[in-house]
Amino acid sequence: MTFNLKAIFQRDERYEGVRRINIYLLRLLYILMFFVLGKGTWTHILTHQGPWDPTDAVVWCVWTAFATLAGIGIIRPVKMLPIVLLEIFYKVLWLILVAYPLWAKGTLWGSPAESIALPFYGFHCPSSLCPGVMCL
Repeated sequence: MTFNLKAIFQRDERYEGVRRINIYLLRLLYILMFFVLGKGTWTHILTHQGPWDPTDAVVWCVWTAFATLAGIGIIRPVKMLPIVLLEIFYKVLWLILVAYPLWAKGTLWGSPAESIALPFYGFHCPSSLCPGVMCL
């Protein structure tokens, strides 16, 4: 068995005609979401003390469900593509609704939103993994 670099850039019918490189990158994204985000969210939920604030509980439950569903994406990367699209959509929406007005006023940097805005600027990374968006 030899490694063929060209083969990873060819469409694969096992994955509905999506290039293998896209499948490998999607799996990498799902693995990161499952283990990195999942570790943080599950740890927070399982070690939480006292009564939950209802809004805060919803946020943590959604993030935990999101990370847990990414585990299915490791096995079925194309079928779980909607959670990648959800990630892109909520990040872009947050950047438009929250970060842009602060940036336009020159108050984003140094505000509490800065720590969220910096990772969210990377929304284009998951979008480049989506087979329908990728221009290879």
